[in-house]
Amino acid sequence: MELLFFSDGYANGVIGSVNTLLTRVYGKAELSKSNYSTVLSSLTFAGTIVGMLTVGYISDKLGRKFGMMTATVIVAFFSALSACSAGAHGSISGLLAMLSACRFLLGIGVGAEYPCGSVSASEQSEEPGISKRAQHRWFTLATNSMIDFGFVISAFTPLVLYWIFGPNHLRAVWRGSLFLGTFPAIGVFFWRLRMVEPERYRKDSMKRAKIPYLLILKRYGGSLAAISFTWFLYDFIVYPFGLYSSGIINNITGGNDSLTVVFGWNTVTNIFYLPGTLIGAFVVDYLGPKHTMILGLVMQAIIGFIMSGLYVQLTQNIAAFAVVYGIFLSFGEFGPGNNLGLLASKTSPTAIRGQFYGVAAAVGKVGAFVGTWAFPPIIEAFGGDSTARGNTGPFWIGSGLALLSALITFFFVKPLSHDGMEKEDAEFRAYLAANGYDTSTMGLGDVSDSSIQNEEDVEKKDHV
Repeated sequence: MELLFFSDGYANGVIGSVNTLLTRVYGKAELSKSNYSTVLSSLTFAGTIVGMLTVGYISDKLGRKFGMMTATVIVAFFSALSACSAGAHGSISGLLAMLSACRFLLGIGVGAEYPCGSVSASEQSEEPGISKRAQHRWFTLATNSMIDFGFVISAFTPLVLYWIFGPNHLRAVWRGSLFLGTFPAIGVFFWRLRMVEPERYRKDSMKRAKIPYLLILKRYGGSLAAISFTWFLYDFIVYPFGLYSSGIINNITGGNDSLTVVFGWNTVTNIFYLPGTLIGAFVVDYLGPKHTMILGLVMQAIIGFIMSGLYVQLTQNIAAFAVVYGIFLSFGEFGPGNNLGLLASKTSPTAIRGQFYGVAAAVGKVGAFVGTWAFPPIIEAFGGDSTARGNTGPFWIGSGLALLSALITFFFVKPLSHDGMEKEDAEFRAYLAANGYDTSTMGLGDVSDSSIQNEEDVEKKDHV
């Protein structure tokens, strides 16, 4: 499962470098003519949202394995097809249109992985053999940490290919960068052929039962709204800062347009994600996902306010600015980056976990879409990119929203305990039964049947 999250991170991260290469190969004027950049970002977000919502339902009704296999095939196929993009009769606009369409469909596969792969990882983290004091850690390492590792490799791969092919073969660099994303997905496809559904799903799913959505909304609607809104705020902050980082890199390099320099600093920027997610993974089992997320958000806000107040002084020492900016990104991964998935997957019961997670993650992507469009006017309102005051605008806004997200998490998100999913499923069954729902239709039957058979075997051995 870890490899496909790596593949998702790679697929999301590599497109920034590919856009840089496309601009060098085909010219900025040609890309502007088709409004390619705006269309691409919009279609990718749309595909991801479609994948999260549709496969969230599939994950609950057809099974985690079916959803994950579907996601794997989509990511592998459209990563390869993206690399083969071409227009009729050599048309550049046709090439860009095909690449945009492939990225939309690839986005469906990337979005599909979240409500099936993440929820499966959360359910497996509480199976026998996993230490109670490491349940949240293994989930985080298998999901967000692998996504961040994919970001780093997606930034480094175009640099390596550029070293190999050189400046006269940039088409090979951008196509190779996209095509290499197929291999992790292909590898995990064969591994997933052998997997079985998690024990929690086999015991408490509603695959063969009618889902009582009204009862579910009464019990979990508040938690879903709080987690969705905090995810919206997080993506509203993090995705525009991903775009804003190009300006940071431009400041660091002094406007140097060498691809070696640009790709090199892009790799350095992405590396800053790793300390946050890795340290956070070893903290979360001690503080709990709720309080770890609050700590990360508060620290990110403090660093953001420091950067806003000392922006002029920091830009006079670019190394110091890069380090402080990296710490800002790290705390984002330490807090909401690691813990939103944990909260979304472990707050809800097994029966609707895929849909709960899918809705929360999709709302987050809406935040990313809104933030991407909202930040340029914000920068302009603060004075534009040409002034220090204009450059500080996103940090003031982002830091304030981080504090708002911390407050919402503190007041409206409940803390999680180890082995909490089993307790939540039991309480959910009791809640349904108290409201007249027939809980005997839940589950797949194989868990209880196997346990009964094991008990009978033990009795036979004792008798002999």
